[in-house]
Amino acid sequence: MAELPGAVGVSRLCVYDTLAPDGQVGGTPHLHLCCSEAYVVTSGEGLVQTLTLAGFAQTPLKPGAVVWFTPGTIHRLVNHGGLEIVVLMQNSGLPEAGDAVLTFPQRVLDDPEAYAAAATLPDGGAPGSDLGAAHQRRDLAVEGFTVLAEAAKAGDLAPLRAFHQAAARLVRPRLGEWRRRWERGARAVAEETGRQLDALERGDVAHFAAAAVHALPEPSERERRGMCGLLEVYHG
Repeated sequence: MAELPGAVGVSRLCVYDTLAPDGQVGGTPHLHLCCSEAYVVTSGEGLVQTLTLAGFAQTPLKPGAVVWFTPGTIHRLVNHGGLEIVVLMQNSGLPEAGDAVLTFPQRVLDDPEAYAAAATLPDGGAPGSDLGAAHQRRDLAVEGFTVLAEAAKAGDLAPLRAFHQAAARLVRPRLGEWRRRWERGARAVAEETGRQLDALERGDVAHFAAAAVHALPEPSERERRGMCGLLEVYHG
């Protein structure tokens, strides 16, 4: 199967509808280190809370809205009822394949083994696995997120900067794997476009001979336990 256009990843997300410790309903706050992510809201209502060095913000979500954010943006989905989203992820879906660090309390971030234990779901979050474990993971991340957000609101960005450094340390062992995914995916697609532009400048349309139609008639998986909710996953 060919890569999806632009080597993006796509999934459909039903945002968690259970209560977190701070009284909000929704998903797990986290950030991506080298991938942008976009939401296309298809039903329901809610908002996405974000935290960057520019501060804390809340962006409303309703059907038809498109919201995206760049690497380093901590984000948390809040579900006000029936919130469902189509998620577009950069670099062949790398965010769901590892480019994410959850906002656990600093004591957990400072211990790679403790972080891995807290972040890993039974059976990898496979459909039918323990949903309560996903909620427990979310609740621990909300605990850390609350500390970061309250400090930022008070003008203190030191905890957020410390989280950024901890996140970079945690993912460093996986960067080679991420680079290989990027080289096979987004980089290869961009370079192929360059070759096509060169060919068209010569009047060469030979690449049209490889024109093809691809389809994914249904998700590869349904109700995978994700960071923000139940995922319908498409493997292109």
